[in-house]
Amino acid sequence: MAKIIINREQTIGPIKPMHCVNNGPMCARAEQVRGNFDTYKALKIPFARNHDASFCSSYGGPHTVDINAVFPSFDKDENDPASYDFHLTDEYIRNTLAAGTQTFYRLGSRIEHETKKYGTLPPPDFHKWARICEHIIRHYNEGWADGHHWNIRYWEIWNEADLAQYDPEDNRLTWGGTQQQFFDFYTIAAKHLKKCFPNLKIGGPAFAGEYWMDAFMQHMVKERVPIDFFSWHQYATKPQTMGEKARRIRQSLDKYGYKDTETTLNEWNYVRNWTNEFLYSIRSMRNQKGAAFCSAVMSVCQDAPVDILMYYDARPETVFNGLFDMYTMHPTPAYYPFYAWSRLAELGTQVKVTNGEKDLYATAATTADGEGALRILLSYYTDDDNTVQRREVTLRVPGMADGDATGHVVDSGRLYTEIPLTVEGGALTVKMEPNSVIMIEIAR
Repeated sequence: MAKIIINREQTIGPIKPMHCVNNGPMCARAEQVRGNFDTYKALKIPFARNHDASFCSSYGGPHTVDINAVFPSFDKDENDPASYDFHLTDEYIRNTLAAGTQTFYRLGSRIEHETKKYGTLPPPDFHKWARICEHIIRHYNEGWADGHHWNIRYWEIWNEADLAQYDPEDNRLTWGGTQQQFFDFYTIAAKHLKKCFPNLKIGGPAFAGEYWMDAFMQHMVKERVPIDFFSWHQYATKPQTMGEKARRIRQSLDKYGYKDTETTLNEWNYVRNWTNEFLYSIRSMRNQKGAAFCSAVMSVCQDAPVDILMYYDARPETVFNGLFDMYTMHPTPAYYPFYAWSRLAELGTQVKVTNGEKDLYATAATTADGEGALRILLSYYTDDDNTVQRREVTLRVPGMADGDATGHVVDSGRLYTEIPLTVEGGALTVKMEPNSVIMIEIAR
């Protein structure tokens, strides 16, 4: 029998925004009933990064978000509102805000798999590109060009430029230039935007790997470039992989003097590999394994040096969307760990969990005054498909009075189905399938 101890009297800190995503809801239009606005809104997602939004016709497709969509002709005057096309991006962000979610704005371009590149080529004038971004920010935060006052706080410069290290020179998907060109580009953009908007969070570079990390940080130190947040990506099958990389990123930032820089893992999902097992990975994102993996990653990153966690992807028209069925928009099993995490976030304060059990992951929360309910998100995740044995898990909660509790289970036959539980002698016991999740609530 597995044993986990919950000490509700020992608080650790806030429940962090681990249930953020890439991209916003799909709103049903008058001529169609398909959409996920209400179920998306129910997740109470704090932030949605808008990277790759231009792939999605429901958001506005190629006329949305990317710099070459908002500012279609680079030869035009960046100071003239007529040079910009904000319409569909405005609509997309407005819908996301209506769902209660703030936009985390990626300045740059979607990944370009096509043989001819448009938005991922280095801009012909780095300074002008920075000024274009300045005007985009002014449109959304200061009302420029018939704009808005939406207080978008996070502005990310580019996406996965370091894939140039791995891509063939004639088919670079995210950055068509050299490493040094990107470092110079980032320096110019970050300095300009931070000078214009000292109270906003300007960061990046959304690295896919770690190959460029040291060289990038050395350049940032040399040029005295401000970095409010450092964003990075990780796809894996082991939740611990995220935590281990988070610690390496934090150590590197501290080493180079960026001790106050936030770290943001803003692309992650279950992927075994990108070749012969990619189809298996896609299937897993949508089933109970995907649910258990998501829950486990959130718990690992809650305890790791990660400030914001953003799943890739909630965009309806992508195979990486493990939260909603692509055709019906109904929630899949992986939707429910995000809903469960929002329930932890409602209480707000993490309490101590002692857990030395293999393949079991747990996060517990209560209110800041300790007088509210206790909620525990427990997941049993394994990547071994030959594991079939259920596990009996006892949660000990010292000082907890006997009484009823409630569980909501996600497994092979249940989608956040409510089950009754009983606290007896300061403990309760649950039986869990491999790759299952349970949210437990114990009244004070």
